[in-house]
Amino acid sequence: MKTRMAFSALTLIAACGVGLVLGTVINGQRPRVALAKAAAPAQAPADGKLRIIFFGAHPDDSEYRGAGVAMKWAKTGHHVKLVSTTNGDIGHWQMAGGPLAQRRTKEVMEVGRRLGVTTEVLDIHDGEIMPTLENRRLITRLIRQWNADIVVTNRPNDYHPDHRYTSILVQDSAYMVTVPFFCPDVPALKRNPVFLYASDRFQRPTRFSADVAVAIDEVIEPTLDALLVMESQIHEGGANGHADLYPEDQAARQRRREEVRKGLARRYAGAADSYRDTLVKFYGEERGRKVRYAQTFEVCEYGRQPSPEELKRIFPF
Repeated sequence: MKTRMAFSALTLIAACGVGLVLGTVINGQRPRVALAKAAAPAQAPADGKLRIIFFGAHPDDSEYRGAGVAMKWAKTGHHVKLVSTTNGDIGHWQMAGGPLAQRRTKEVMEVGRRLGVTTEVLDIHDGEIMPTLENRRLITRLIRQWNADIVVTNRPNDYHPDHRYTSILVQDSAYMVTVPFFCPDVPALKRNPVFLYASDRFQRPTRFSADVAVAIDEVIEPTLDALLVMESQIHEGGANGHADLYPEDQAARQRRREEVRKGLARRYAGAADSYRDTLVKFYGEERGRKVRYAQTFEVCEYGRQPSPEELKRIFPF
């Protein structure tokens, strides 16, 4: 009995102590997922600053949903990480595979550099992430390693399966991050983070409800500058684009860049207009009415449930 119990414990530790790495080419094909044992990094030290981690399904999702507020947190010394749970390797109309994954990773790394945040892209194929036990462990370990106070993702009712399953994986980690013997190779968090959803326009089964609205007027220009780096998605149109969107003609390209920039600005202006009452609640009547651009978040029903006062502390703007 003792031998069997010891074997089970070692099996559990080994199963939790693996990390995703780039696969090698075998017979002309790359394995879907290659696993290798990896030493678990030490938990990030607490230095009195907030530690925020965003999860998006593709290399652009966290950036769109969090760039402005991420820059504001970073500018005030807090620690922000943007994670893409897939490598985006089919997210283009013309190119795919390793070259596209490398291109998209390079784009979001530059976005992160401009925002002043940390960026990580997981090597899981675009369109193929599933809510498995292996991936639950992976997300749990990432949250613990970042020593997160705040975890942000999209809601699970979404058009894209990668978006839905990324959200489910984060939800599934919302309690497990505190359980000591789940992935015991990385210390469990002593305090459950606040889990938040970024805004969306989906109506069923429920509509997004803004518990927090953050004005991003003072960082809107550098935010837009950073997002425009993602040419494969934002200029060329990603999986549903075409050659005419971003032709070789430089004048046409400049028109496309200006069009995209205005579209992004309208997106954040629309958030300010749609959730004006939440802005007023956070900033007061006079300032809240003047905000032009905003990003909004809903408190997830899982994780720590913050009071209104705590919400203002974790969004110290």
